[in-house]
Amino acid sequence: MTATTTDESTAYVPTAETLRAVLSPAGRPTPPGPLAASVVFGWRAMLRIKHVPEQLFDVTAFPLIMTLMFTYLFGGALADSPRAYLQFFLPGILVSSVVMITMYTGVGLNTDIEKGVFDRFRTLPVWRPAALVGMIFGDLLRYVIASLVILAVGLALGFRPSGGVLGVVAAIALLVVFSFAFSWIWTYFGLVLRSEKSVMGVSMMVLMPLTFLSNVYVDPSTMPGWLQAFVNVNPISHLVTAIRGLMAGELDGPAIVWTFVAGALFVVVFGSLTMHRYNRR
Repeated sequence: MTATTTDESTAYVPTAETLRAVLSPAGRPTPPGPLAASVVFGWRAMLRIKHVPEQLFDVTAFPLIMTLMFTYLFGGALADSPRAYLQFFLPGILVSSVVMITMYTGVGLNTDIEKGVFDRFRTLPVWRPAALVGMIFGDLLRYVIASLVILAVGLALGFRPSGGVLGVVAAIALLVVFSFAFSWIWTYFGLVLRSEKSVMGVSMMVLMPLTFLSNVYVDPSTMPGWLQAFVNVNPISHLVTAIRGLMAGELDGPAIVWTFVAGALFVVVFGSLTMHRYNRR
């Protein structure tokens, strides 16, 4: 003889007061503003460095190799000694190395787009360009790290800035501000081009003439007249001149003004193109 028992479960029925408390619109959090959202996405970019430290290779090893290689490769030929050449060269290689690594902003953006990450970001109730602006904010840390690495190597090799600590800090600040503006070029390329290899290829085609056809490595007065015409209007040349002056304790007003003008143009032109493309994609 088998006894059968039946378990009766009691369904929970919430009261009207409970439903109103849970579904009340008064409890909704306030949407973040543009600055707060951009800072959060910037923090995301820095956390990626924490979890993938290999991303710091381009801001540590690359500047170190460039500084050592050019100092001892060209120092004896272009100056009395590598140490003497370093006094002229280090501000230039500082600019060249940091400007070079700005292209990884576009590469990272293109990678996130191809993986579908930005499709998720666009559905969030935040300021739409926050993901782009935050990514560039996060890259500012990489620019500072690269600058400090080059400066430390230069000091170890004998570089002595006459402008002291204030001059060096002002020079690095100016470089970081310009690099932030310059990065908008690569965000546009990251949105327009289809692969990260394409972004890197086009970026190098732009960066190589700008950095080598400038006053980074040699005095422009030794160049042909037609080449000097390009070097004198190159924004990288104005940036290098301004940073050399700050590190030497001399304020080069025209070079600083032209650097800010060039940076403002990069933000206005390529920032607008980037936002237009991002909103339509």
